[in-house]
Amino acid sequence: MNFYSQKRKWKLALFFVAIVIGVLSLSYTRQLVEKMKVEENKRMVLWAEATRYLANNEDLGQNINFYLNVITNNTTIPVILTDGNDSIITSLNLKKDKEKDLKYQARMVEHMKSQQEPIEILFLDGGKNIIYYEDSSILRQLAIYPYVQLGIISLFILISYLAFSSSRKAEQNRVWVGMSKETAHQLGTPISSLMAWVEILEQNEQNKEYIHEISKDVNRLEMIADRFSKIGSVPELPLNDLRKTLEAAVDYMKTRTSKNIQFNIHYNTEGEVILPLNKSLFYWVIENLVKNSVDAMEGKGSITIYLVENHKEASIEITDTGKGIPKGKHKTIFNPGYTSKDRGWGLGLSLAKRIIENYHGGKIFVMNSEMDKGTTFKITLPK
Repeated sequence: MNFYSQKRKWKLALFFVAIVIGVLSLSYTRQLVEKMKVEENKRMVLWAEATRYLANNEDLGQNINFYLNVITNNTTIPVILTDGNDSIITSLNLKKDKEKDLKYQARMVEHMKSQQEPIEILFLDGGKNIIYYEDSSILRQLAIYPYVQLGIISLFILISYLAFSSSRKAEQNRVWVGMSKETAHQLGTPISSLMAWVEILEQNEQNKEYIHEISKDVNRLEMIADRFSKIGSVPELPLNDLRKTLEAAVDYMKTRTSKNIQFNIHYNTEGEVILPLNKSLFYWVIENLVKNSVDAMEGKGSITIYLVENHKEASIEITDTGKGIPKGKHKTIFNPGYTSKDRGWGLGLSLAKRIIENYHGGKIFVMNSEMDKGTTFKITLPK
């Protein structure tokens, strides 16, 4: 199991824990809300009973203060008292600016009917009043509180994640740049030494054939060092012919690839395809993609390359007949450190993405992939 699989599992585990915490919070708050509703309902029943008792009894004696306190003690629950014909008698705890607005109170009666079961007050003379009420503002706030809480927590997690990702990427960039510069520096000394030895060997005519091959490899090492030296700095993008650059990169890979690999290149134009392009870095991209295709085909199959140009951009499609890439990993494969091989650093496709997108302002992505049939990578470059 590689690093990114483990990382993904940790993310899923944390996400699951967050969901469980959210559900428990909502469930607990819901229980509190239901308990408070029951208590408020009991208060309204007691309020109705006190009103009925005051209306039906002329001689209350010392009990009158108790019943008056019960009636006047409600300061939170919105209440409207009507007669048997729903004509409004009085109201409590509605909006202060709506206390005398009969139309508003009538609308509130209809609203309260749908919120709580009305309570009837029956009098000895046969008349009756009806109490309409709804949840108190405290109860309504408590009901939405967990959602507000989850929203704040989610926002905090998002901000923390973005800050962490930004910091991590900055750190990765510093490591990449440091490694690249150090690699270029370390390659410089043996390359200089090899160049000196080539000059000595050139003095002997018999070594011409070998010297030619050695020179190509030395030039290759120089180019690799040059590539690494460009990582972390803004490379120059002179106008170059993409078609010739692509052909040169493919020709180089042909000579270093099994003869069981067949290369096919197709163009939609006969002329040059001129655009801002760093040839050295672009070679690197093509080489990495071709190497991945060769590995996916296990040294046997075909690689087909299409170069298409329009007035805005040029695009390159590289298709192999390899084992394919699972759909869930189409983006993951570009992450630094991701690899499906037993050996390797998993930096090739990440470097390709950095070169195409960060340096050339283009795009690179998996256009299509089918298991055991092959994969198509697509590169687009602006003109």
